[in-house]
Amino acid sequence: MEALFTEDAHYRPSPYEESEIGHDAIKAFWLDDEGKAFSVDSWLFAVDGDHAAVRVDVQYGDPVTQEYRDLWLLRFAADGRVEDYEEWSDWPGRPTSAADAARTPE
Repeated sequence: MEALFTEDAHYRPSPYEESEIGHDAIKAFWLDDEGKAFSVDSWLFAVDGDHAAVRVDVQYGDPVTQEYRDLWLLRFAADGRVEDYEEWSDWPGRPTSAADAARTPE
């Protein structure tokens, strides 16, 4: 953890959620997935100075019971650790546009 994120890193699991700030908050957030089997494939597709964008495919379970396709937006500190992380995730069956969401029954 400490090797990946700065001490006061901001970690947003969604662009519309408040940031988890600092190592302890990020660790607590990650505890929800502790012990779960998962695999991750990622592709760095853009870098501009201290900013990067990464496409990520995540599969949970063995056998797979849930999958996600994510976009990670990262900003790095001078020491190379992440100081700002924002995740945009999508998964099968979830509306992919505002128009689709309006038509989806609750």
